[in-house]
Amino acid sequence: MKTFKNLSLVFLFFLFVAMKGDKTAYHVFDQEGKSGNYSDIIKDAVKADIIMFGELHDNSIGHWLELAITKDLYAEKQSSLILGAEMFERDNQLLLDEYISGQIVQKNFEAEAKLWPNYKNDYKPLVEFAKEKNLRFIGTNIPRRYASLVNKKGFESLDSLSNEAKKLVASLPVKYDPELKGYKSMLEGEGMEGNAHITQNLPKAQAIKDATMAGSILENWEPGKTFVHFNGSYHSDNFEGIVWYLKQGNPDLKIMTITCIEQDTITDLKEESLHLADYIICIPSDMTKTY
Repeated sequence: MKTFKNLSLVFLFFLFVAMKGDKTAYHVFDQEGKSGNYSDIIKDAVKADIIMFGELHDNSIGHWLELAITKDLYAEKQSSLILGAEMFERDNQLLLDEYISGQIVQKNFEAEAKLWPNYKNDYKPLVEFAKEKNLRFIGTNIPRRYASLVNKKGFESLDSLSNEAKKLVASLPVKYDPELKGYKSMLEGEGMEGNAHITQNLPKAQAIKDATMAGSILENWEPGKTFVHFNGSYHSDNFEGIVWYLKQGNPDLKIMTITCIEQDTITDLKEESLHLADYIICIPSDMTKTY
């Protein structure tokens, strides 16, 4: 009997150690900070017209979930699913179309497209899935040279572009609300030492990106389709940025937003992260980075 009791204590000890050592890779919250789960995200995503996935560019869990959500939505939507991403500029659309349709090979696509340094780890799986399933993949972003032009000279600088170049940016003139939280926060510290690059044009450069991405989504979405867009979280947090421009273009759209954040502990959502998005994916701060 004593031996049995001792064995029971040993078993309970190891069970406690195992439970204590269990690690959770992420925790899902709704915008009010109430705990949710992955299936909640999918359940609502299948009912949305547009899904904005706001990522942390170097976060491995966020990129893994982007692919997982894409696969699960494809199981529901099949060919009605459209993908798009900030990481591809509009002047790369021909290359994307040619690669996904099989007209050009991977080597040529990757050599000629303007790919982000972390493409192979983080975005290639999405492009390859689109290719495998023959899904449209839209490069939504403004060519960086034109965003840089706005950063230097303001929106007015776009008026001098050729008609061909203007096809690659949002419709002009661009609506702009400098009071949006995301844009206002970019100006904090203007004029302070070390922040000489921060001028009144900086949030305008952000806005022209947001407006162009929203325009790209609106041009390629149609009723009955689901468009999943991947972008840095700052482009859609607080239901602003791209989301604000989407609503200007079509206020009836059913838009669902997801954002990724990092915290040292993920059991509870910090107050400053409430209301960032419909779903907030909280990831440990020490999670492996992709670059």
